[in-house]
Amino acid sequence: MAITIAAALLLAVGGCSDEGSGPVVVSVIGDRDDFARPLPNLPDPAAKLILEATAQGLVAFDAGGDILPALAQRWIVQDDGRSYIFRLRRAFWEDGSRVTAPDVARMLMARIEMLRRMDPEGPLDAVQAVVPMTGEVIEIRLSTPRPFILQMLAQPQMAVLSRTGGTGPYRRMAQGGQLFLTPIDRSSGDDGDEDQPIPPWQIRVVRAERPALAIVRFREGDAALVLGGRYSDLPLLVPAGIDRNDVRIDPVQGLLGLAIVGTGTLLDDDGIRAAINMTIDRSQLPALFPLGGWATSETILPGALDLGRDPTPPAWASLPLGERRAQAAASVTRWRADHGDPPPLRIALPNGSGSTLLFALIARDLASVGLPARRVPMRADADLRLVDEVAAYDSAIWYLGRIGCPRKVHCDPQADAQLTAASRAASEAERTARIADAEARMTAHNGYVPLGAPVRWSLVSRRLSGFLPSPRARHPLNHLFRSTN
Repeated sequence: MAITIAAALLLAVGGCSDEGSGPVVVSVIGDRDDFARPLPNLPDPAAKLILEATAQGLVAFDAGGDILPALAQRWIVQDDGRSYIFRLRRAFWEDGSRVTAPDVARMLMARIEMLRRMDPEGPLDAVQAVVPMTGEVIEIRLSTPRPFILQMLAQPQMAVLSRTGGTGPYRRMAQGGQLFLTPIDRSSGDDGDEDQPIPPWQIRVVRAERPALAIVRFREGDAALVLGGRYSDLPLLVPAGIDRNDVRIDPVQGLLGLAIVGTGTLLDDDGIRAAINMTIDRSQLPALFPLGGWATSETILPGALDLGRDPTPPAWASLPLGERRAQAAASVTRWRADHGDPPPLRIALPNGSGSTLLFALIARDLASVGLPARRVPMRADADLRLVDEVAAYDSAIWYLGRIGCPRKVHCDPQADAQLTAASRAASEAERTARIADAEARMTAHNGYVPLGAPVRWSLVSRRLSGFLPSPRARHPLNHLFRSTN
């Protein structure tokens, strides 16, 4: 086995990414620590990629956003949606030991308990127990039906991971600054037959690196795929001379905006938070990030989802920009009369030229109403921090929970109480009504400044015939060709 894999890796080193039968070289935006410690570094693109490649969960997303079997080969839903029974496929840990239902049940329950602390009103809130029924079957028992439970189980943070590694669909082997991923036989759970070398086109050579280096590597033909592109890196593509036909934009939904995370006299003032929200000229954003079909937003939710109605527009939404700024300036003037000059708002943004452009626009708009601003790193103490996440599941609960009190965002406690009550509602009508009330309260509170949908892009060689734009920004490495491995 080791001889076969070593021979395949030698082929990978010698193969070029533009050869039809060679290994696929993948650059993902990130750093090596994302590969070494993926769980703590989520939702970084490189951390997501390595978990999805080497440590699958019970189910997974395909590129089209549909649920696929992963560690579970099939499942059934019983008791009106309160029982999910999964039959595990034959699989092995990296040390060669067999994966069993008791192992998986224990790991999943521990992960669920951890995630519920961060997302207390999400689909996992209703999980009562994860129990092994046999050596190959587990059951997830819910106190009440949760229609988005499978979408949540397909998230990379739900990867089943032991101390020695995961269960595939690839095994990893480090060499220098890159990883070689070799496929596991899904029918047997084995790493392959010694007498049948792995075809080079099934091998993935993966690097985590800075966006500029990844883009240049692709331009020079040294990588067939670049993953993990965001708005912050988008301005690099034109000066690098990237062919527009090689850029693929994912049609994702989620949150791209500024969460107010600071406290104190300034940001505790309702009028100041509203002033920040209403003064930003979102109509200028598409010129900074020229993507076909990308739209700005003034609402927290992208659409009705399970809200039962259209999203609540902010109170100032119907006003022209000039009137909005006049109101905002009046609020700042009132605050200054009581407290003196406002301190600069510390705005935390990621690295990248796109963030430089975004900060310049926001700082200019805030200055127009008398609010100074300065940029700080993402992990620094801040007053406003960028939120840039693709929705994990298609529910208003995800959007509202991501910017609620448990996330240390400036919040309305009554709105969070409504979300909690929604998770315990006795009927779907009550649940919808409580979610709708929470959404209206959060909009009125102005603890989150929506800008638009997240931006996710990839660079794709024409050789990769199976690559598809993904509404989940998920691109399984074993689905890059029409004839997959």
